[in-house]
Amino acid sequence: MPVQPGATAPLERVITAMAAQQWPLGGRLHAELAGHIPSYRVVPRELLDEIWHRHFQRALTVLRAGTVPAPEDFDEADVARDRAARGVPLGDGLRAFRRALSAIRDLFIAEATRRGLDPVLVVDRTTCLWELADVASLRIAAVHRQAETASALLDAGRRAGFLRGLLHGTLSTAEIHSGAAIYGLDPSRPYRAIRAVPNGDAAPDTLERSLESRGRGHGRGALLTVLDETVAGVVEAKPETGDLQVTAGLGPPADLTTVHRSFRAAGRLLEAARAYSLRGVYDLGDLSWRVAVVAEPELAELLLDRYLRPLQAEGEFGTLIEESVRAYLQKGRRIREVARSAHVHVNTVRYRLRRFEELTGTSLDAPDTAVELSWALAARELRTSPRRPA
Repeated sequence: MPVQPGATAPLERVITAMAAQQWPLGGRLHAELAGHIPSYRVVPRELLDEIWHRHFQRALTVLRAGTVPAPEDFDEADVARDRAARGVPLGDGLRAFRRALSAIRDLFIAEATRRGLDPVLVVDRTTCLWELADVASLRIAAVHRQAETASALLDAGRRAGFLRGLLHGTLSTAEIHSGAAIYGLDPSRPYRAIRAVPNGDAAPDTLERSLESRGRGHGRGALLTVLDETVAGVVEAKPETGDLQVTAGLGPPADLTTVHRSFRAAGRLLEAARAYSLRGVYDLGDLSWRVAVVAEPELAELLLDRYLRPLQAEGEFGTLIEESVRAYLQKGRRIREVARSAHVHVNTVRYRLRRFEELTGTSLDAPDTAVELSWALAARELRTSPRRPA
């Protein structure tokens, strides 16, 4: 509402009286915010004074003109970035802003009443201050969320950068200790590197959050991120995955300065677990020598030629021989148990085993045969198991 002729001078006297009380009112407001909004205690007083001056002068401009600026005219990006960086929640920021506008509104009503300002004008300008609070609150909320998003992306980038350097062994000891302090790791404790991929439709970032939450607890630490389409990081203990759709390799314990070696081992274990189409988290104790089967394809070919391919000439009977030999090794060379599980006579099993020795020119009693045959059977399993896509 435009100011009527004759009302300009009284309104200006009200505004002048309000301007004289800007800093005393700001001091009381600061004490109130510090007492009721703890997150604001981390914001330096000089910054609060600067923002208070901005809000106060904007309110005086609205009182004088009787119009509220458009949302795009509110430059709150610097304030939002500062509050987000200091960890001040959006709700606290809006509470503080609305309390400041309420204090300015109460001051205006008091001075307008004291100086006999036209009641119609008082109502109009009070309404303008409420509109200012609404428009500014929406703008503050929008830029605060943008600042929080940008801050989260920056933190995620720093976190990923720290883990990448830690896991690839490119950080100095000082950088490791500095990053550990930031991300809650204890350099005095051993950690195990982990590399994981979703074993289903889950996105890597979703898997990251699930694994990290399961890696923490009972005083244990964990720090993970998404690196090169896999979830990678460090944990203090083997995560309990439950029904989580994941395939992961877990390296041996190491201190943070040498955890890059654990990371290399975790990569080999992940490759082996995926090759066998396994679900869960696997370390060297789980996979043992089977890791080498994946890593040594030339040796696997040699052993397949020696122990299993000669059976192919026997056709379907060759398949039965292979099944009996596999069961013979799995059941600790106890022929009766092999026969019982296959529902055949003991002599049938003995004949199949003897035929295997004839076709391969080996003896099942020889230790080397047991080792090499187990290797060949594991390699056969790799050939017949469907490999999950990366």
